[in-house]
Amino acid sequence: MSKKIGICSTTFSRYDMGAAAIKQIKKQVDGVKFIERYVPGVKDLPVASKKLIEEDGCDIVMAFGMPGGEKIDKLCAHEASTGLIQAQLMTNTHILEVFVHEDEGINDKDLKELAHNRAVQHADNLVKMLFKPKSMKKEIGKGIREGRENKGPL
Repeated sequence: MSKKIGICSTTFSRYDMGAAAIKQIKKQVDGVKFIERYVPGVKDLPVASKKLIEEDGCDIVMAFGMPGGEKIDKLCAHEASTGLIQAQLMTNTHILEVFVHEDEGINDKDLKELAHNRAVQHADNLVKMLFKPKSMKKEIGKGIREGRENKGPL
């Protein structure tokens, strides 16, 4: 039985992180079914992700969003993140939150690179979590982050 991966993306994002993630996963795993959903903004991600799990039978979901840089956007991102955590607990299924805050980028080129890298590296995490769970053990304590350079171990 093939695995189903839910991809939920927002129209507010300035880069298609979902497409980058799908491409990265397809490089590593055959026979995966992707189910995509699209929503306006990050606060719409929790219910869409939950529906991907409960109604579409997804084994895991990636939720992509790009909150703006204003104070209200930070609040909305926090609320969305809380909703995604609640959806995970309600469904006992992982939802990988892949947010890139617009003010993380130095300029548009840097922001695009960050969004791409974060999506691809979270896609790699998904492959490990779903298909090679024991492979993550060797990364514990290494200070690995997605999108930017790793912090490294202490």
